[in-house]
Amino acid sequence: MAQVLEFRLPDLGEGLTEAEIVRWLVRVGDVVAVDQPVVEVETAKAMVEVPCPYGGVVTARFGEEGTELPVGAPLLTVAVGAPAEDDQGSGNVLVGYGTGAPPARRRRVRPRAGASAGPGAVPDRPDRAAAPSAAGSAPAASAAPVTAPKPSGEPVGPMGPVPVISPLVRRLARENGLDLRELAGSGPDGLILRADVEQALRAAATAAPVTRVPAEPSRTVSTPTRAERTPTPTRAGSAAEPAAAGMSAAGTSAAVAPGTRVPLRGVRGAVADKLSRSRREIPDATCWVDADATELMNARTAMNATGGPKISLLALLARICTAALARFPELNSTVDMAAREVVRLDRVHLGFAAQTERGLVVPVVRDAHARDAESLTAEFARLTEAARAGTLTPAQLTGGTFTLNNYGVFGVDGSTPIINHPEAAMLGVGRIVPKPWVHQGELAVRQVVQLSLTFDHRVCDGGTAGGFLRYVADCVEQPAVLLRSL
Repeated sequence: MAQVLEFRLPDLGEGLTEAEIVRWLVRVGDVVAVDQPVVEVETAKAMVEVPCPYGGVVTARFGEEGTELPVGAPLLTVAVGAPAEDDQGSGNVLVGYGTGAPPARRRRVRPRAGASAGPGAVPDRPDRAAAPSAAGSAPAASAAPVTAPKPSGEPVGPMGPVPVISPLVRRLARENGLDLRELAGSGPDGLILRADVEQALRAAATAAPVTRVPAEPSRTVSTPTRAERTPTPTRAGSAAEPAAAGMSAAGTSAAVAPGTRVPLRGVRGAVADKLSRSRREIPDATCWVDADATELMNARTAMNATGGPKISLLALLARICTAALARFPELNSTVDMAAREVVRLDRVHLGFAAQTERGLVVPVVRDAHARDAESLTAEFARLTEAARAGTLTPAQLTGGTFTLNNYGVFGVDGSTPIINHPEAAMLGVGRIVPKPWVHQGELAVRQVVQLSLTFDHRVCDGGTAGGFLRYVADCVEQPAVLLRSL
């Protein structure tokens, strides 16, 4: 007899707790093999295909494309033929993604007398009775529907759990203070769909009374409902946006200008969280200097004229950074406020900012201090290509100790970078442009670049930061200075 096994979103590693479904690679009824990719998801770090550890027939999928799921949420169920083989799974591990053991069996919650069972799976399956519930109940040999165990925060009706199509619908209702027990689901067997919740939120926003301040001294101001206070977390352009209309602090109605809401999630959400944390926790300061980069550009031209792989300007700047960090190790560190210690790091894992269609990402070159310019050039090219293709792994986007930001590629001269938490500093490089410059006592047109260093003032003072930046500028102006550290 076939057994139905549930495959949940695996542990993503690197502190990642959720992922967005980008594209399903299988449909209900498809036959899948062990370790066959079944869904493409986007995390805060990268896009990756998730393989299924079971082989069999897909009986249900949980979540539509664009849905965000937490780690451990059901992805799909698979009907397999050999129970002994299924219980073991594949045992294979994708980088940062473990298939692990099959889900543990859970006690079924039986409905009270007269209650109808309400499974919470997404209705993208031909036979709802043959699949386990979305809450993760164990596979059963019987074809009778099984009521899902009540997740944390799920409303319980007078006769058992409220049948809801997915955890996303429960979260949408919870964040807007909506009681699901008061809704009549439009899905099969009264299943509450997302459209039902959004319609209820729109109705609540429309029916909310406009509070008027009476002329009498004794003023009574009604309190806005949570649905009025909290914007509805829907995708851009959704009809649920009117629920975002709120009340002003004085209690009078406030008109909300129409606009497009863009969810902060995935890479953009991760960047927002990290930059906000950096601003909250790091007392940063910035210093900058102009440098004559003419000799550096000439040196690069001479290197590339000798044949062999071309050396990138970014690689030369990275080589200068690692030499400077060897002289000023305070800037290759992190702060442990719990222990009230500055941790100086032995290795330089150099991050560099790369702009992609999915947003700004910071790939990390491991052991950059041990690489020459040719090796750095190749690694920068490899990671940049992977970033643009969206195939970087979480390990390639974390663990940096210092960041190099070449914003000159955007045609700007200067900037004050925000430190990539939990690092201690970031070097910014502007565009290299011809400018009037005093060279050997005479005015000449030289290739000039602005360098800026943002540093954590807890790890060093301005003298150390200034010394680091001055050394970098000296190497840019006279590349022969690097020969001392080669």
